[in-house]
Amino acid sequence: MKVKNIVNLLEQLAPSQYQESYDNAGLITGSGHDEVTGILVSLDCTEEIVDEAIEKNCNLIVAHHPIVFKGLKRFNGKNYVERTIIKAIKNDISIYAIHTNLDNMSHGVNYKISSLLGLKNLNILSPTKNNIQKLSVFVPSGNVDKVANALADAGAGIIGDYTSCSFRTEGTGTFKGNDSSNPTLGNKNTLEKIKEVKIEVQFNAHLKGKVLSAMHQSHPYEEVAYHITPLEITNTSIGSGMYGTLPQPIPVNDFLSKVKETFKCGTIRHTKVLKDTISKVAVCGGAGSFLLRNAIGVNADIFITGDFKYHEFFDAEDRIMIADIGHFESEQFTSDILIDYLKDQIENHKIYKTEVNTNPIQYFA
Repeated sequence: MKVKNIVNLLEQLAPSQYQESYDNAGLITGSGHDEVTGILVSLDCTEEIVDEAIEKNCNLIVAHHPIVFKGLKRFNGKNYVERTIIKAIKNDISIYAIHTNLDNMSHGVNYKISSLLGLKNLNILSPTKNNIQKLSVFVPSGNVDKVANALADAGAGIIGDYTSCSFRTEGTGTFKGNDSSNPTLGNKNTLEKIKEVKIEVQFNAHLKGKVLSAMHQSHPYEEVAYHITPLEITNTSIGSGMYGTLPQPIPVNDFLSKVKETFKCGTIRHTKVLKDTISKVAVCGGAGSFLLRNAIGVNADIFITGDFKYHEFFDAEDRIMIADIGHFESEQFTSDILIDYLKDQIENHKIYKTEVNTNPIQYFA
């Protein structure tokens, strides 16, 4: 199996289209045409991780955090980013990052956190906007079912618990081919009037290429008339953060103890205790201060995340309890998501979880 095959599988798990604008998810080093000798999965990619990959004969590292966030102008090993990239390239090791695109999946990082806390009735805290598009395509009446079925097989026409959803309008299509044309119906240099049906289906934006390919392959026309329209509606299963409820309210101190034990926190920085018990919980793996207003908006009792700055704690304004458990601590189980997925998808390949603790923060207790 080649690197590009693993990349395609990871793209199905978390399409790169859903990464945030500042992110750099995707294949960072290496060639997609290399045969995979082994896969090492980690939260971060550092020199130690590359050394571990070399030791385990893995030429593909799948990391959550990209080692490169912005352009590098020099490669002289002056910092850990450059040294890591140089070492990976010298040893023909591919590095793939699956970052905020995985964060934004309903089955991703925040789902893992919520599951570990035992939360139920889960919802995305801040759904990504403009992630649904509509295809309108004009099809001769005798080919409607063939095209519609192909679009459905490509993932178009899913609305909630329903599949193959479409709207169809009958009408008359006109066209006149020139000398270079090869019309499926009618003759060259003749204005043709054909009974056609306009098929309208919606689809998740990341499926655009797949849906258009299915349309072209199933459509009988040499030139297909279609257009794509962004929709205002939002797929609420894609976006940042997550919130849910505990099966039953838990005393605050008991809940914090559970969090500390589950995520192996050196400490939990939090704002003042506002309620005796915790019932509704909002979470965001990594740095989640940008979702504080959303957590307040859903009336969560506590917001669990990492990387809150001093002045940002004031923004709770006694409306919610903030619990900063640390960036690494909140995302450490991301590797388990990736390993479970890859082992379920491929056979006869060595897949390892890193033995290196890449958390740069230490605690003095």
